[in-house]
Amino acid sequence: MPNHEDGGAAVGENPENAGDETAPMPKGHRRCIVTREVRPRDKLLRFVVSPDGVLVPDVDGRLPGRGLWLSPGRDMIEIAARRRLFSRAARGPVTVPPDLADQVERVLTRRCLSLLGLARRAGQVVTGYEKVRARVLGAADSGPPAALFAARDGAADGRSKMAALATAVLGSVPEGARGRTGRGGSNCRLVVGFDATELGQPLGRERAVHVALERGRLAKGLLEACDRLAGFRPGPMVLSLSEAQGAAVRAAPGAARGSTTESEHPADGTDDGTGRD
Repeated sequence: MPNHEDGGAAVGENPENAGDETAPMPKGHRRCIVTREVRPRDKLLRFVVSPDGVLVPDVDGRLPGRGLWLSPGRDMIEIAARRRLFSRAARGPVTVPPDLADQVERVLTRRCLSLLGLARRAGQVVTGYEKVRARVLGAADSGPPAALFAARDGAADGRSKMAALATAVLGSVPEGARGRTGRGGSNCRLVVGFDATELGQPLGRERAVHVALERGRLAKGLLEACDRLAGFRPGPMVLSLSEAQGAAVRAAPGAARGSTTESEHPADGTDDGTGRD
């Protein structure tokens, strides 16, 4: 059954300012209704109450109505629902769907993969182990990529080798290396929270295990969405290069020892491996 909030008081919370967006705070920031922490909007999740009183996730921040802001995570949704903080922030009764966290995960996943597809069409994606490896090795000349994707159900040894290569090569690319942003290679991220089928879908492939994403606005939005999605998926989602060498890049639970790489799953002809049509 849905959790129908009645706006009652919650232990340890101040009912006068829970979710109050009128309190002075830096521009573009909002206050989490659970932690009370003021953070940039792109680090939080926005929810609104529909006309029939049901709480709705607003990942893009475009729906009308009073925004209820929450730190991204299943635990945050559970706490907010249990303590009736949504209704307190909305200043009225709110029905919280029992699958709200699953809804958020689905919406964030679609957003991530949609942005990856847009990056592919913009020529900002390279796919395939050898092409991604070559892109990493050329970072000193062409600038470092924004992120490397390694499918969580791909071969563990391939993922580990790519992480080691990225750490060794990109970590030594200095600030100001050639590239659109001029940022050093140590800023590159390793995204390990998607499986090969998910990554392949927006790239026009049956599967994609290794992907390199170039820097730009699409990459920025995609990584922000991945950071928020991390609170809704088991295991690691996005790692820094310094974290990539640790246990976090081991195969996800259920990944087969004999998992295959893209070279064993060639594209069906709709993608030449470069990420361009």
